[in-house]
Amino acid sequence: MTAPVRFPRFFVTSPAPCPYLPGQTERKVFTELKGPHAETLNDALGRIGFRRSQTVAYRPSCVDCRACVSVRVVTREFTPSTGQKRALKRNADLIVNECRPWATSEQYSLLQRYLASRHPGGGMAAMDEMDYADMVEHTAVTSHVIEYREPSENGEAGRLVGACLTDRQADGMSMIYSFYDPDNARQGLGSFIILDHIRRAAEQGLPYVYLGYWVHGSQRMQYKIRFRPLERLGPGGWERISEIEQQALIASVAAAPRQAAPCVRGVSKDGAPGGRRQYRME
Repeated sequence: MTAPVRFPRFFVTSPAPCPYLPGQTERKVFTELKGPHAETLNDALGRIGFRRSQTVAYRPSCVDCRACVSVRVVTREFTPSTGQKRALKRNADLIVNECRPWATSEQYSLLQRYLASRHPGGGMAAMDEMDYADMVEHTAVTSHVIEYREPSENGEAGRLVGACLTDRQADGMSMIYSFYDPDNARQGLGSFIILDHIRRAAEQGLPYVYLGYWVHGSQRMQYKIRFRPLERLGPGGWERISEIEQQALIASVAAAPRQAAPCVRGVSKDGAPGGRRQYRME
C-alpha cells in the first residue's frame, strides 16, 4: 500500500528590497523540498512558477506588484535569430560537459569574476566558497553543473569559461544559475549557454527550458525576451507570447539606452541562491 503524499507546508518571507525594481519591496512564498517525493513536488511547483534554491522551492508573493513573470522557451519550435546564430558559431568550439552537482574551486573563481563584473554589490558578491558549495550541492532533485571549456592546444578540455547549475525536470530543463568569464574575448557567451540548453533539451525530448523570471522594466532581465517562441505564466496558466508582442518587446529593449543595472545589497540575480538565511520555517 502506497503511503499518502503529504501536502507541503508553505511559508512567507519578510519583506525585503526588490532586486529588480528600485523602490519596491519583495516577498516570497516557499516550501521545503525533502523526502522521497521532493522531485515530484519540485516538478509540480515548477509548472506553476516556483524556482529552486538549494532544498527550497519559492516564488514571488508581493502584495502590490506582479512584475515577475515566469517564462520558458518552447524547445521544439525554437529558431535562433541572426544574432543567436552568430553566438552559436563563435562558441561552437567549446567543449561542454555535464557534471554531477559538485562544487569546485575553479567554478567558484569564475563565479567571483563574473559577479565582480556583472553584479557588483549584489547579494551573491559576499558568498564565500562554502556558500557556493551549498548552492550547488544541497539539492533534493536531479541537478547538474554544465561546464563550458575552451579547447587546449591538444584539443582536450581546457580553461573553464562558463557554467550553469541546471535541474532536470519532467518537462524540461530549469536553468537555476549561469555564469561565465566576463573578460573573455568571445561574444555572446551568455546567450550560447542558453542556446546550448535549448539544444540539449530538444535532443532529450524535453519540451521546455525554464529561464526563471522575466521582469519588464528591469534591464538585467531583458535578455530573456530574445528567445522565441517564449511562453509566460499568467492567471490562466501558460500562454504563448505572440510574435507581434515579442518582436515589439525586443525592439524596445534594443532601443533603450544601456545603463548599469542597479544592484541591491542582500539580494541577487533572478532570486539566485546565496544561502538559506532568508527562508525561515517557523
